[in-house]
Amino acid sequence: MTEQTGPQQDAHAVDEERTGGVAGVLDAIEQAVLAARAMPMSSSVLVNRAEILELVDQVRDALPAQLQRADAVLADADAARAAAHAEAEALLARARARAAELVEQEAVVAEAQARAARIVADAEETAEGLRRDADDYCDRRLADFEIDLGKVLSQVQAGRAKLAGRLQPGESA
Repeated sequence: MTEQTGPQQDAHAVDEERTGGVAGVLDAIEQAVLAARAMPMSSSVLVNRAEILELVDQVRDALPAQLQRADAVLADADAARAAAHAEAEALLARARARAAELVEQEAVVAEAQARAARIVADAEETAEGLRRDADDYCDRRLADFEIDLGKVLSQVQAGRAKLAGRLQPGESA
C-alpha cells in the first residue's frame, strides 16, 4: 500500500469529509437502494450498478483511512506513555540525586524513593489507561463497521436469492 501525499491526499480527505467516511458511504448505498425504482409485484428494486460499485469503492478507499486514524490514536497513546515514562525517569533521576545529598537523613531518602515509585506507578497506570481507551475506541469503530457491512451483505444476499428464484426455469414469481 502506498501512502498518498500532496493534492491527491488532500482531495481524498475532502472527499472523505464530504461523504462522512465509511458511515457516509454506507448511508449513500442505503439511500440508493431506498430511492431505487421498485419492480412491479416484487420487493426487488432496480439500482444503478455503476453507482453502487462506485460507492463500494469509496468504502474500500475510506476504510484504510479510518484504520490509519485508529493507528494514529494508538501512536498518540504510545507517545503519551513514552512521555509519561520519560517524565517519571527524569523525576526518578532527580529524586536519586537529591537522596544522595541527604544520605545521612534516612527518612528523606526513604520518602524520595517512595515518591519516585508512586510517580512511576502513576505514569504507568495512566499510560495503560490511554492504551485501553484507544483500543476500546478502535474496537467500537470496527464493530460499527462490521454491523453496517453485515446489513449491506444481508441485503445483497436477499436480493440475489430473490433473483435466483426468478431465474429458475419453470417457476413463476
